[in-house]
Amino acid sequence: MSLYKYLKANTWNLTEQWYTDLDKSKEGVYSSNDPVKIERLKKQNHAFHELFCELFREDYKAQQNEAFEKWILSIAKDQAHLATPIPEIIEEFLNVQDQYLTLIRTYIAENRESVTFAQYDHWHNILLKGFKEIVIAFSRSNMEQSDEQLRAQQAMITELSSPIIKLRRNIALLPLVGEIDTHRAQVIFTQTLEQCVSTDIHSLLIDLSGVPVVDTMVANQLFSLIDGLKLVGTKASLSGVRPEIAQTSVTLGIDFATTKIYSTIERALDELLEVTHS
Repeated sequence: MSLYKYLKANTWNLTEQWYTDLDKSKEGVYSSNDPVKIERLKKQNHAFHELFCELFREDYKAQQNEAFEKWILSIAKDQAHLATPIPEIIEEFLNVQDQYLTLIRTYIAENRESVTFAQYDHWHNILLKGFKEIVIAFSRSNMEQSDEQLRAQQAMITELSSPIIKLRRNIALLPLVGEIDTHRAQVIFTQTLEQCVSTDIHSLLIDLSGVPVVDTMVANQLFSLIDGLKLVGTKASLSGVRPEIAQTSVTLGIDFATTKIYSTIERALDELLEVTHS
């Protein structure tokens, strides 16, 4: 029996032995007690063996790497693996590598008379090169997927961080919470104008009580937002304006003389809703 057929015949043995020896106290995908998730993990591991064994076929073609690339991408995109620390995943790659080293040595011991040192050296090089390329490719793909997921989460957080709450038919509240950087300020500017136009808001109360720091950039963007709202027919008013915000505005020469300013959101709502009600 060739080494290729020997390895192929042991793929499920490799998977079961790997899972038996797996440190279940690890984080993420390796610690699950859910039978469905465990079965999925085993199938992913077995799919790896099915592909990796092909490297030892005498007629192996480099084009077959495409199947491995798909496997790597599927694991890198897998949410359970994305939730698992990358050092722990790489450690398991190395544990599987050790499994192959042991299995190849066993094969050589059983076929001592027919296996040459040159063959062993060739197999050993295939093994080490294969795992090196796979670990590098997986690490790169995993990082790309993690970055993409992080960007998507940040975009969602940013989008949800400037919600316009409709209070009456033409009156709305924009409560700003948290730090405002350049990117978020631009998002707030764009989304606020779009929402006020699309929902026909005539009066918008912008509450700043949840913004810890209002620096030069934020004050400028705030002024630009109020100015932009005027152009689309929305009158803006402010609440939660602390002394340091007022000081920053004065220092910048920003004139809020035509903008109604309230000390608290409660006072602002009392007046705005009373005017509408009356």
